[in-house]
Amino acid sequence: MRGPHNIIRLIRTGATLERTGAMNVVLDAFEAPRAVRFVAHALGKPFQWLGYKGDPEMPPATRALTALGPAYIKFGQVLSTRPDVVGNELAEQLRVLQDKLPPFPKAEAMAEVEKELGQPISEMFSEFSEPIAAASIAQVHKAKLTSTGEDVAVKVLRPGIERAFRKDVDAFYFAARMVQLCAPGARRLRPMEVIEHFDGVVRGELDLRLESSAASEYAANTKDDGGFWLPPVVWSLSARRVMTLSWADGIPLGDNDALDAAGHNRRDLGERVLRLFLLHALRDGYFHADMHQGNLKVAANSDIIAYDYGIMGHIDEYTRRVYAEILFGFIRRDYKRVAEVHFEAGYVPANQDVDEFARALRAVGEPIFGMDATHISMGRLLNYLFEVTERFGMETRTELILLQRTMVVVEGVARSLDPHINIWEVARPVVEDYIKKSIGPRAALRDFGKTALVLARFGPRLPALVEDALIAQTQKDDQTNSRLWSKALPATLGAVAGAALVMLLTALS
Repeated sequence: MRGPHNIIRLIRTGATLERTGAMNVVLDAFEAPRAVRFVAHALGKPFQWLGYKGDPEMPPATRALTALGPAYIKFGQVLSTRPDVVGNELAEQLRVLQDKLPPFPKAEAMAEVEKELGQPISEMFSEFSEPIAAASIAQVHKAKLTSTGEDVAVKVLRPGIERAFRKDVDAFYFAARMVQLCAPGARRLRPMEVIEHFDGVVRGELDLRLESSAASEYAANTKDDGGFWLPPVVWSLSARRVMTLSWADGIPLGDNDALDAAGHNRRDLGERVLRLFLLHALRDGYFHADMHQGNLKVAANSDIIAYDYGIMGHIDEYTRRVYAEILFGFIRRDYKRVAEVHFEAGYVPANQDVDEFARALRAVGEPIFGMDATHISMGRLLNYLFEVTERFGMETRTELILLQRTMVVVEGVARSLDPHINIWEVARPVVEDYIKKSIGPRAALRDFGKTALVLARFGPRLPALVEDALIAQTQKDDQTNSRLWSKALPATLGAVAGAALVMLLTALS
């Protein structure tokens, strides 16, 4: 990590926000206190000349983030789904970050496709359109297969995107290290691990072969889910920087006017998005972790179509059970059980008071139930949750980062379709069904059966494994005893010699 380069990069971030006029927009959206505003302007204004100018035709926040680069754009995409956190005005500005960014020329895309796939464009595609969607990392073209005439979508990475993203992530690493050094109280959040996790996710998104594989696995898991469809991958026309999918017609999930005109039930769509996400996370442990409106369409038959599988989340079965119990406890308003699950999973240090933690969780959960979702400030709720975790010494769970982030995004998408939706009411049937199948006597028997299969597989080797373990332990004990004797022997001989000398002197006297 290059210190000077990253310091300049972070200063330029503040300078860009100031120069584009986005600083006040962001501070107003987060209702920043006067002291924070003073510090932000004091750091940004003197360096405005270092800031990027951006596209003057864009709104301030969008202008700043697009000028700063792909990592900042990704952050803006998440915020665009949370008008309850950043306000309707800023959320509307950021929404264009999802799939309406400036594209790169069609000729460059065609050259990249030919280079990656090793064939002339005409042999692969009889038609190849101008860009129809451009996002932070790649853009999409509509094409027609020469061999079959089938319409397909061709995704192509932006030229030089790997290097551009590396610069952003490098600055994030530097900032995380500075946080660790200068703010010891923030170490429990494990900022370096968070950035490492984010870095790994993005590296995967920059290799479209991995995205093709993710799409295939995701499709296999969800093939029987009603009201949900994934366009299949055309493997013969996919590579590291190019990915080809069957074409999917539909209305963007963020276009409420078009959805209403087509007669779609937005309340049903909002509830279905939430249920599908929870189903995939709990049942499969494999879920779409970038489910903003730019990656979702609605087909004519009301099926939800998901695409862009660059960021997929994975959680193991034990973590799924913990997560489900926490959700189930909140749904039942059993805050004591939620607190106990946190302690049992090691999320909260054992030296904390479980009853105190349960009371703090009650203060978080109670405002949610029986209240119109439009009256709940998720911004204030998230702030209070942060205070609770800090108070009880909870550490950031890196394995849950994508799950938590996607939960925020999906809830925002659902609320953009129906502002009155209540996540807990929609979640109840999915979580209850998972609890019944995964926690209890039946699940215990299933776990025992899996354990027995593992033991049976290793059965012929168990005697040798046990013997090797006993020999290793015996050797370890012998080494320990040898070290103890090597330390104790000189002292013992000294004591014996001393006693003999005393006895000899006594006899002579």
